[in-house]
Amino acid sequence: MKAEAAVETQAMHREMANAIRALAMDAVEQAKSGHPGMPMGMADVATVLFRDFLKFDPKHPHWPDRDRFVLSAGHGSMLLYSLLYLTGYEDMTLDDLKHFRQVGAKTAGHPEYGHASGIETTTGPLGQGLANAVGMALAEKMTAAHFGDVTDHKTYVIVGDGCLMEGLSQEAISLAGHLKLNKLIVLFDDNGISIDGPTSLAVSEDTLGRFEACGWNTIAVDGHNEAEISTALARVQNSDKPTLIACKTTIAYGAPTKAGKASSHGSPLGKEEIEGARAKLGWSHAPFEIPEHILASWRAAGARGSVTYREWAAREAKSGGALKQFLTCELPQGLQEKFQEFKKLLVEKKPNEATRKSSQEILEVLNPLIPQLVGGSADLTGSNNTKTKTLSAVSAADYSGRYIYYGVREHAMAAVMNGLALHGGFIPYGGTFLVFADYCRPAIRLAAIMGLRVIFVMTHDSIGIGEDGPTHQPVEHLASLRAIPNLNVFRPCDATETAECWEIAIKSKSTPSVLCLTRQNLPALRLEYTAENLCERGAYIIRDETRHIRSNLQVTLVASGSEVSIAVEAQKLLSAQNILAQVVSMPCMELFDAQPESYRNKVIENGTIVVAIEAAVQFGWEKYIGKYGMFIGMNGFGASGPAPALYEHFGITAEDIVKKVMERI
Repeated sequence: MKAEAAVETQAMHREMANAIRALAMDAVEQAKSGHPGMPMGMADVATVLFRDFLKFDPKHPHWPDRDRFVLSAGHGSMLLYSLLYLTGYEDMTLDDLKHFRQVGAKTAGHPEYGHASGIETTTGPLGQGLANAVGMALAEKMTAAHFGDVTDHKTYVIVGDGCLMEGLSQEAISLAGHLKLNKLIVLFDDNGISIDGPTSLAVSEDTLGRFEACGWNTIAVDGHNEAEISTALARVQNSDKPTLIACKTTIAYGAPTKAGKASSHGSPLGKEEIEGARAKLGWSHAPFEIPEHILASWRAAGARGSVTYREWAAREAKSGGALKQFLTCELPQGLQEKFQEFKKLLVEKKPNEATRKSSQEILEVLNPLIPQLVGGSADLTGSNNTKTKTLSAVSAADYSGRYIYYGVREHAMAAVMNGLALHGGFIPYGGTFLVFADYCRPAIRLAAIMGLRVIFVMTHDSIGIGEDGPTHQPVEHLASLRAIPNLNVFRPCDATETAECWEIAIKSKSTPSVLCLTRQNLPALRLEYTAENLCERGAYIIRDETRHIRSNLQVTLVASGSEVSIAVEAQKLLSAQNILAQVVSMPCMELFDAQPESYRNKVIENGTIVVAIEAAVQFGWEKYIGKYGMFIGMNGFGASGPAPALYEHFGITAEDIVKKVMERI
């Protein structure tokens, strides 16, 4: 009887896994594009995981204590979409699968966060999902440190060879091993195939040895052997380290001529190959048809977590709902008043300081008020000024802290911050130099795509870094970041603007922010207190020749950050020569461009010579300066030398501005 039961169980497993394979083949074929190979190869692994181990409830897809499942190899998106439909997620229907990769469909070519429940993050750029998963696993640890009675879940992630080739993966697995994120389980689709052909063309490393060297458990299994997969997953449920399970699989498993070949990676199998696969797999059903008994088995797997959910909900209710309140990241009452108090103090003090220092001072106010704020730096804590007195470090010995030492891992830092935000309960901010925004850029872009409240603190924002020279002077980075949609790039000119930019960033629930801050001291330019957050407008008139009739205004000086004070000095020199000029501070182009046309025309006066001033390249300023304006800034890379000397060398001084304006007039 036991033998018969085992045979029946194996048969049902095959049918459940083949349902995934069939849906993947059919959807890709109907779309005439996609990646069928990975879903077909990992179907057995995914079946065991979702049927027997993953803690989830499709009826409560946002259950805070659910296990997270991340498909880092996002090109195999039909694996995830099939699982969501089969297990009973209400917003993933068979019709959605039939519209795979079509405009407006939930089933995009790669999983898109927010399109449907169960999609925990946007993946596709390889390695990003793995690093996001590290952030989620870390978030679980940090949450459990305070809500241990209602927080105990795992993070599972499927990666492919491509994910592990990306340099980001090494940063992520190194950090995860160091922090002993033992509830992180990586399932490696070890199929030995990449787009170019066998991975042996480019890779010959000992993958398991690599993970072990970073402090991970490793297990190798046959990715098509149900018993081996199940045994491995059971074995690591109470591990003291993160775990890699290398699953030896055949890409496009079941395809008669394309299985195990690169040709099955990113193209439809074709009608004849699919017919052959159906015959080989014993799947005689029509496209998109799932027999009732197989669908019932999958729906039973989906319903498995309902009891666990109800038990958790009862415990959470007894705790007073503190976890749910924490996870919302709602800002505390009285925060606005604190900002106003701080701004009044700044107007009184008029500090002459670097905006990185101003940033630290506002964080000293914010961190005690907002327990969800989590800081960090990529080995530049003392330079970025991201750590405050109330923050203790997160470590493998104590996850209750709120400051993360990311090490020299800028890319992983940014991607892990995304994972922290995706998990819920945290508003992460992390620092590095602006020039290293290039190392963070793929993760910053994904934060913008997903609409995450993640704050990137980028200091040493111009040639003002001085002697470190052109390698460290970010002349093109402002333009590069401003090109990313749904990203607010802030460059405040003084302490007051820095506080206002932080206020906007904290309140921006669906837009990430980059704060570009100076190394060098800047004078206080906001001379009077105003309750309004002027930076919310993106740009505003900070100095105006109001004693004169506006029709006599000849010049509009527009600048950001450290160059606003230079513009103010230039205005004084121009005034001495009876040239009337106003100074516009533009801390955020994105917010200014979103203002009504009437406001924009008022700030940048039509009919005046518009002079844009920024110690960076011109790209992006053309839309403001128009045909008769000019740009004063950089037209190449920087140089090594003291900051004041560099500004003189490159002609970014008040005297140079006046000279060029007079020539134009």
